[in-house]
Amino acid sequence: MADTLAALRSLMSSHSPPLDALVVPSEDYHQSEYVSERDKRRQFVSGFTGSFGLALVTMKEALLWTDGRYFLQAEQELSNEWRLMRIGEDPAVDVWMADNLPKDAAVGIDPWCISVDTAQRWEHAFAKKQQKLVQTSKNLVDEVWKNRPPVELNPVHIHPLEFAGRSVADKLKDLREKLKEEDARAIIITALDEVAWLYNIRGNDVSYCPVVHAFAIVTSLSAFLYVDQKKLSSEVKSYLEQNGIVPRDYGDVSSDAVLLASNQLTPSSTGNGASEAEGKAHNLIWVDSGSCCFALYSKLKSDQVLLKQSPLALAKAIKNPVELNGLKEAHIRDGAAVVQYLVWLDKQMQEVYGASGYFMESETNRKNPPEKMKLTEVSVSDKLESFRASKEHFKGLSFPTISSVGSNAAIIHYGPDPKTCAELDPDCIYLFDSGAQYLDGTTDITRTVHFGKPSSHEKACYTAVLKGHIALGNACFPNGTNGHAVDLLARIPLWKDGLDYRHGTGHGIGSYLYVHEGPHLISFRPRNVPLQASMAVTDEPGYYEDGKFGIRLENVLIINNAATKFNFGDKGYLCFEHITWAPYQKKLIDLSLLTPEEIDWVNTYHSKCREVLASFMNESELAWLNKATEPIKA
Repeated sequence: MADTLAALRSLMSSHSPPLDALVVPSEDYHQSEYVSERDKRRQFVSGFTGSFGLALVTMKEALLWTDGRYFLQAEQELSNEWRLMRIGEDPAVDVWMADNLPKDAAVGIDPWCISVDTAQRWEHAFAKKQQKLVQTSKNLVDEVWKNRPPVELNPVHIHPLEFAGRSVADKLKDLREKLKEEDARAIIITALDEVAWLYNIRGNDVSYCPVVHAFAIVTSLSAFLYVDQKKLSSEVKSYLEQNGIVPRDYGDVSSDAVLLASNQLTPSSTGNGASEAEGKAHNLIWVDSGSCCFALYSKLKSDQVLLKQSPLALAKAIKNPVELNGLKEAHIRDGAAVVQYLVWLDKQMQEVYGASGYFMESETNRKNPPEKMKLTEVSVSDKLESFRASKEHFKGLSFPTISSVGSNAAIIHYGPDPKTCAELDPDCIYLFDSGAQYLDGTTDITRTVHFGKPSSHEKACYTAVLKGHIALGNACFPNGTNGHAVDLLARIPLWKDGLDYRHGTGHGIGSYLYVHEGPHLISFRPRNVPLQASMAVTDEPGYYEDGKFGIRLENVLIINNAATKFNFGDKGYLCFEHITWAPYQKKLIDLSLLTPEEIDWVNTYHSKCREVLASFMNESELAWLNKATEPIKA
């Protein structure tokens, strides 16, 4: 790590102009949350492996910003050369740079890895001390990364209409109507999931995310896909041609953005093609300032750019009937896999470790198993994956499984390493947050269990989390309500005991796409995107005690129109529908803390679990499921 920082600082000092600081973000050229191995520059520089963070290297310091999900993990992974900056507690990166870097400081960025929003915000912060952003012609991290993983050539796949639910033609028609409404003649699409969704294609360019490294440009008359064409089979090329999509080389997006700016981009343009007839009324180029990189934006004329969230973000989030049905079916199969895993794990914990098991609360009759029989966080998560892999339409996991025992469960986004992961412990809480990619939907579920005798404190915390989980899932609210307004419903039971958690309560989820999907979310961080019918969102409150344990419960919900008795203000009202099916562990619930209504809710939910999962179970699994979902009696 020291050699890497020294090499970077050498390049910074020899750069023209010399750089006082270098920004190394997590994102790739598409501002993605999850990136390919060769794009994990921030991880390479800092050693921090979390999905969210930003590194800043100055001539004397190295700092890393991340959010509350990763505070503990960053503390463990960063060397003493690095200083952890806690988002929400320490100054924001732009504020820190403006206050701590000298006047006229030059801050280096790779403009392909920084969004328009971020670049403009930093330029504003730097103005008071005449500091400046300097766009490097090469990524300096790439220059010092000697063993950088190579580019992978993964094929592009067609996502069939039976799963997509809407044709490319319909999606392009709607998009072009949006362009017309905004007096725009074109849009540059940079978010990988938006390109995949619009063109009904999928790929394997990013682990756990079925996307293709590609850009798209859509005009009133044309549609382009910028991709490494070696990834396109003859079948895919024919499919693109049938849908009026012109494939171009991935790197051509830069020169084509210049052509687009001068209205010279056509399917056959080579630099001097005739312009599309648009007229002065439609002369704007739509760019999403949150997902478009500063490099492409810099190719355009700023007075002709419409900086606004991509219309595809919301269109993708509001699922069509086929996508909704697919999500529900995928979650039933996924729930069956989770239950089968719990049945297996319960038996293993009793046989290998002498645990009292999933249902009993007696003290563990400790066994010391031989090395080959020991269960680790990784070995059991591999078993969970095998149960999922047996299900129809399975394509892989949707993110690395968070399989965490005891104190590791307090690390919100813990990632077990096969070499260092913990052995399962029957006397500790076990939290697993996992999901899968199926052709008909993406899943995400968290359950927390104990195979020994949980403490009264652990029970009280679990029950508070469950109460918040139930309260949010039962919410009814008017149209126009954003996720920030309902976030507190999940926190109130915890707040009553002076507890809380440092992450959002819910995120959108894709349809065989990203497990984290916007533009909506349920969070303490405001985002002015209303929740709408046919969106999918998670419900996942938690509680974490550093060094001791962590608890989280997560289901995926669908937002539906609510049949309310009245309709004040003619707004229309919305409610949630659970589509995740796996039992809550009854022995972790302190029944004295649940209301009769909450007990009824758990019983009704458990009854539904039995109903939808029974057909997937063998005789012993069904017996276990029936016992796990027996009605609670207050």
